Amino acid sequence: MALLRVRVQPGARRTRFAGWYGDAPKLAVAAPPVGGAANEAAVAGLAKLFGIRRRQVQLVAGVTSRNKRFEVEGMSSDELSDRLLELNPRLD
Repeated sequence: MALLRVRVQPGARRTRFAGWYGDAPKLAVAAPPVGGAANEAAVAGLAKLFGIRRRQVQLVAGVTSRNKRFEVEGMSSDELSDRLLELNPRLD
């Protein structure tokens, strides 16, 4: 199980990986920040991004914040980092 810090941008045109916000990956979600819809969209978006089931992604901190932490089962921190860098490498 790995912990993943994510910056979530609700109300986007579509749910997608949107680059980096400092050291954290940024996830744009189409759902509005009302009634937990953006949180659910973030869980679904991360599961799709990593090719895992939704139940393997759990929001553990940041329910009302744009900065969130997720537990991801079935992948190591290195695997998550490698997958994110494949999608959008950082330019240092």
